[in-house]
This record gives sequence, structure tokens and C-alpha cells, in this order.
Amino acid sequence: MQIAGRRVTLMGLGHFGGGAAAARWLAAAGAKVTVTDTAPASALVDSLAALSGAAIAAYHLGGHQQDDFRQADLVVVNPAVRPDNPFVKIAISCGIATTSEIELLLDACPAKIVGVTGSNGKSTTAAMTAAIFRAAGRRAWLGGNIGASLLEDIGSIRPQDVVVLELSSFQLWHLSPQARPVDVAVVTNCTSNHLDWHGSWADYVAAKQRILLRQRPEGLAVLNTSDAEVCTWADRVRGRVVPLVADGQIPPLAVPGRHNRVNARCAAAAAMAAGCSLEAVRAGVADHRPLSQRLESLGVVAGRRVYNDSSATTPESTIAALESVEGPLWLLAGGADKGSDFRPLARRIVLRASGAAFFGKVRHALYDHLLHDDPRFPCAAVATMADALAWCWERSRPGDAILFSPACSSHDQFQNFRQRGQQFAERVRQIA
Repeated sequence: MQIAGRRVTLMGLGHFGGGAAAARWLAAAGAKVTVTDTAPASALVDSLAALSGAAIAAYHLGGHQQDDFRQADLVVVNPAVRPDNPFVKIAISCGIATTSEIELLLDACPAKIVGVTGSNGKSTTAAMTAAIFRAAGRRAWLGGNIGASLLEDIGSIRPQDVVVLELSSFQLWHLSPQARPVDVAVVTNCTSNHLDWHGSWADYVAAKQRILLRQRPEGLAVLNTSDAEVCTWADRVRGRVVPLVADGQIPPLAVPGRHNRVNARCAAAAAMAAGCSLEAVRAGVADHRPLSQRLESLGVVAGRRVYNDSSATTPESTIAALESVEGPLWLLAGGADKGSDFRPLARRIVLRASGAAFFGKVRHALYDHLLHDDPRFPCAAVATMADALAWCWERSRPGDAILFSPACSSHDQFQNFRQRGQQFAERVRQIA
């Protein structure tokens, strides 16, 4: 893609670093970059600081301007931008090409790429895959939706390296037909998620399947065939399907839960298909430690085992957490609804938890679902995460577990799930 001298509108600077990285990379490549975001500068302090020294032509913050989408040569769209955004439609109607930070990376990357997607478990699976390659002596780069843009590392990535990318449904949806396909595609599962963004289950599934449909015939695909939806996708694969590694070949893991053993089997299949040995698989997954805010143990506080699972933004993720934490446990869950069905989660809470406190916009819906299943179950609908922690803490006893696994989006009360998890950890530190 020719970049030098082109007028590029970067739509959505955001908070996760991808927007800033793309803007810096584009400016360094000689583009005339206009950065635009609906948020004001006061809400983008960290991202703007990351652009200090970059040759950005203009900043249009606090709202978009139509001319930035009519007069550009290229529009780079933040993956959080909805499909029906009117400014994207303006660019398309003017015949202006649109792309994304992840597509820029795909096109520029000289190394083999492993792409990992799924409704749940994709971060852990991507991290495990990178760990296996490193155990095999390969230099592996980990990025994408897991939180780090690799665009600015392109000059250091060698053809013999491997790049492992966690890919969200948003990132996959925004890929153009010309985007480079991944060499190895991994799909961990597919359950209802982000229906508020995609609009329907069919569109969400179609977005996830793009990782398979864009592959070349020599491409490889790892499908978690134990998932009820993904097991039907074999006919969507353009390349060759690679079977999962048998569970008996995977050593004990430092991360709890049966779902993480499935993640490890997916990671192992992808790495072995790309040339890693079984010995490297065993070394890599054995060394893997829980990622931050993914069923992360915060230790024992006043005799209570505390877990931070703020990254659990779906009911299925929280169900997996409930199955993974041993002993009596008290659950904190809630936030903003993404169009999820909470009934299976409510049934699992009644079976596994001693009590639960729900917060945020969905608190009453979760509370009502739970009392429908068991009117005597100890639960409460409270305003904030801090209130939910206080409720659980007062009722728990030494030896119990406190599990923060929201099952929902964070965007009703927090900037993102990371900020939500950080505030939970800070509240626990205050208690300690």
C-alpha cells in the first residue's frame, strides 16, 4: 500500500494504543495524517502524549468533520467504530479506501502470521501459542487485540520470526477484501457476543468466519471442534484443517480450568502445524502464567482467595471462571449488556456460588434471572462494583473465594475492562 504523500484520516484515536501506533507509523511513512475522534482532548491525554513528536498534520477532536472523510486518500478506521457509522459511509460513497491498524500490520509484516479469534479464550490461546514458539527457539511477537500494536516493530520483525495476533470480531469485520490472510487461523469458540455492535448473530458469526474465508489454499486452520458452533465450520475453511492436540499430551497448567486446557490444545495444534515439536509445546504451556485480569489471583486477603477476571465480558467466560475456582465462592458480576442471554449464567451461579452481587446497568436483569431460578439464593442488585465487593466481603468467610468476573461490557461505568480490573484490584488493596 502506497502511503508517502497521501492524505490519511485516522478515525478514532482511542485508548488502547492501536490508534496512536497507526498514526505514528503513517506519519513516519510520509503520510499527511489527520487524527479525528469524537472524544475531546481531555479524555485522550495518554493517547495524545503517545503522539508527542510525531508529524501529525491536524487534530480534529471532540467530533468528526465531514471534509476529513470526503477529501482523504485513505481512512484508517478504529475497530470500535460501528458498521453503520455515517462518516465511514461518507468515505465509501466518495470512493475513498478504508482500512484499519490491523490490516496495515498484516500487509507490512514479513513473517508468518498466526491469527487467533473466538468469543472467549483468544488472549490466553494467543499468549500460549507465542510461548510455545519461544520454547522452540523461535522469535515470536504477540500483538493485536491483546493490547499491543506491532506496527512500529515492523522494522525489527524478520521473515524467520512468527507473529501471533489476537483478532476480535471488530478487527476481522473491518478487514478489506485485499487484506493479507493469516497463515494459521485458530478459532477457540463462538458464542453470542457483541450483538449490540454487529446487530445480529448471523453478522457476528460472519465476522468471525472471515479469518477462515480469507485464507489461501496452503493456509492452516485450527478449529475447536468441541464447541457446538465452531464444529460446523469445516466447510468454511479455504485451507487445511488441523486437528486439536490430544488432551493427554498437554502437561498440567499453571492456569486453572478445563477451558484453559482446550485453549492449550488449540495453541499446541497451531504451533505444531507451523513446525514446533511436542517438547516445545509441553515447555511452552507449562511456563504460561495467567494473563493480567484473566482469572488472575490477587492472593489471599483476610483469609479470602481473591480473583480478578475483569476480562470476562461474556456470560460464557464467567461460567468458565465459576467452574475453575474451587471451594465456596462469592461472585461480583455486572456492567453493560451486549445482547447476551444471562439465563445459563444464572443457573450456573445458583449451582456454584454461595452468593452474588450484581452492579451496573444489567444488575436488575441478572438479579431477576437468579431469583427466578432460586428465590432463596443470597444475592443483591447494587449500584457500583465497590458496592458489590462490600456486599460479598461482608458475607464471605476465611477460606472462601471472592470472584470478580463481570460477564458484561465495562462501558457503562468504566473506560474499558482494564480500568475496571485496576479499580477492583485497588479496592482489594484498600481492604488489605
